Amino acid sequence: MRRFLRQSRLNGPALILVVLILLAAAFGEVIAPHPPRKQNLANRLQPPSAAHWFGTDDYGRDIFSRVLSGARISIQVAVVVLGVAVSLGTLIGAAAGLLGGWADAVLMRLTDLFLAFPALVLASAISAALGSNLTNTMLALSMVYWPWYARLARGQVMALAQRDFVQAARALGMNDVHILFRHMLRNILPILLVQISLDVGYAILYTSALSFLGLGAQRPEPEWGLMLNDSRKFVQTAPWTMFYPGLALTLTVLAFNLLGDGLRDYLDPRLRGQRVTG
Repeated sequence: MRRFLRQSRLNGPALILVVLILLAAAFGEVIAPHPPRKQNLANRLQPPSAAHWFGTDDYGRDIFSRVLSGARISIQVAVVVLGVAVSLGTLIGAAAGLLGGWADAVLMRLTDLFLAFPALVLASAISAALGSNLTNTMLALSMVYWPWYARLARGQVMALAQRDFVQAARALGMNDVHILFRHMLRNILPILLVQISLDVGYAILYTSALSFLGLGAQRPEPEWGLMLNDSRKFVQTAPWTMFYPGLALTLTVLAFNLLGDGLRDYLDPRLRGQRVTG
């Protein structure tokens, strides 16, 4: 941990911010001072105060409580999306790299078919076709992300297939499935973890983008993108309704991107032992 923190001056703040975001996701609704979905029209569009730290929205709901609750939704979506994408993509990519031949050609052409479309456009199309809700948003983003992990896993498996320990395992009579799960996956896991840490922020950003477009979370869910959409008409009269959800989204994406960059530099053997002042 000390070596990781010394690697860059940004690693420490990024790690602290990620921990705070995860704590907010885990306990946000418990520590929220007000119910995040409860309306109180008598307090609508109140500016930040001691009673409402981030002010209230046009339905009188406490924005601070909704921002805390929105952290849980964002992290939950990121975990589900990347869990499905990494599992599916790694399995397909590893199978393509290990089997080669026609299996590699078929699986990679399928992967190229998904990669041919811009990620947000494809996710929007899938979400719109399935229906506008958070579950379909998670499914749509999973379908967008798995091809990148398939490509990554295929390249790593093909490189490892020529290593001495894999050749030795084949000489001992181990089958491809045993070699994959016993020897290869543990070697590509650090690379996958770095990519996952980088993609968490983008998964949250894409989720908010789809919700902002009306294709993700639906009212009255306290999702950050949906909160930004609802606050557009008050940007001049009540700017706090847009500022705080936008700030939460920005800091979350920034924190995970900085943490991912730090992990990449730390786990790269070419940079191991070097001190980067960031």
